[in-house]
Amino acid sequence: MPEIARSGSCLCGGVQFRVTGEPLRVGLCHCKDCRKTSGSAFHAYAVWPLRAFEATGITSSYGTRSFCPTCGSRVPFVGDDEAEVTIGSLDVAPTEGLVPSYELWIGRREPWLQALPAARQFEHDRIADDSPAGAEANLEPQQMSA
Repeated sequence: MPEIARSGSCLCGGVQFRVTGEPLRVGLCHCKDCRKTSGSAFHAYAVWPLRAFEATGITSSYGTRSFCPTCGSRVPFVGDDEAEVTIGSLDVAPTEGLVPSYELWIGRREPWLQALPAARQFEHDRIADDSPAGAEANLEPQQMSA
């Protein structure tokens, strides 16, 4: 079976990217920074290993947020070993197979939004572990990419 490939871009098309394979994780974030930079009540994203990501175009950044300097659209943030892609920047919608498995900063979730069924819920940043849902009580939160 061929490997899944997804493409995306900024609004003006000056920054284009492609990811292949399945993401490492998919989530929603309700934190203040994500709300402000997305202009929405939450931010939906998927994270791929850097080796599965390629991009063209010029980007600018503010902290860990990358954007197109021409149209201002959010574009993937590229870290040391991962690329975080906003789901809304992908070319094909709806995005088949990209179902969030966790939510961050749930205390800031709008009361009219329901928790995602079967998604792990985190009060703040994600806890990096492989334990089953609900087992995070004994773990220390770690500052990390979404």
